[in-house]
Amino acid sequence: MLLLAGGIRLAWVVYALSEVGVADRLAAGPLPVAELAELTGTHADALRRLLRAAASVGVFVEDDEGRFALTPLAEGLRSDTPESIRMLVRYNGAPTVSGPYQEILHSLRTGEPSCQKVFGMPLWDYLDVNQEAGAFFDETMTSMSARLVPTHLADIRPERFTSFVDVGGGHGAFLAELLRRAPGATGVLFERPKVISGAAPVLEGMEVLDRVTTAPGDFFADPLPADADAYVLRAVLHNWSDDDALAILRRVRAAMNRPDQRLFVLEQVMGPPNVWDHAKFLDVDMLVIFGGVERTLPHWRRLFDRAGLELLTQPATGRWTVLECRPR
Repeated sequence: MLLLAGGIRLAWVVYALSEVGVADRLAAGPLPVAELAELTGTHADALRRLLRAAASVGVFVEDDEGRFALTPLAEGLRSDTPESIRMLVRYNGAPTVSGPYQEILHSLRTGEPSCQKVFGMPLWDYLDVNQEAGAFFDETMTSMSARLVPTHLADIRPERFTSFVDVGGGHGAFLAELLRRAPGATGVLFERPKVISGAAPVLEGMEVLDRVTTAPGDFFADPLPADADAYVLRAVLHNWSDDDALAILRRVRAAMNRPDQRLFVLEQVMGPPNVWDHAKFLDVDMLVIFGGVERTLPHWRRLFDRAGLELLTQPATGRWTVLECRPR
């Protein structure tokens, strides 16, 4: 219980060590603290104390000579591995997360996100007016979703389709991956104007710029491009309440008029009670920061049914997955 109650301290220790890139410096092997401090621009004694705390729970390890080295857990803090979660650790320490969590009691008492209290506006508005925070948020989401791309592509099988609309698709990295798997296909990237303005370099770098049309818009106010073979909502709906998520789904449904069209919802499906499930912690993020919610499979089915959509697959629970739907 002491470890759980003091977990916020450990989170800040791991955040600080990630921010200065300790794991990257140890990738080639163990180092003494003095050398590691010089490489990371930190105070040697302070670094030793943080590393010692992290090593007590298996994040880094100290040898008999006082040198520190990576452990399997610490490998996840490297920036150069496919399974890296360094960006997520850094994101968890950012003001857009730490600020609202400091006001978690507001959310507990009211059921409302504390973002409004902390920043004076909803998160999406804050990210629009604070360019640095917005850029870091977009970078984090792109980085963290990249490791899931192969699994999601295997589930979607994009080669079946000739046209895609990625709704709320950020800078278009996932749309580009879809088009790479479907060489003859075209895509539309639908996103907020301030986000979509940064898409061209990403699409060009992934060599699909000539096959993508960008469509700045608001999925609550603007109609979506109609008659595409496949629509994608990737990590969008969990950011919103049921009423808002339903409004988005109905907007997609309005753009679909053929039984062979598909909607792919890439989200978490929350698992059963009393077992570890990252979605249950993300659900608290949704409460405190975004005003959204993570959903169980029955919850998803009810939402799709109300939107005029039929769920075709039996998705896995307890992890990010693909829910494939068609209009009904």
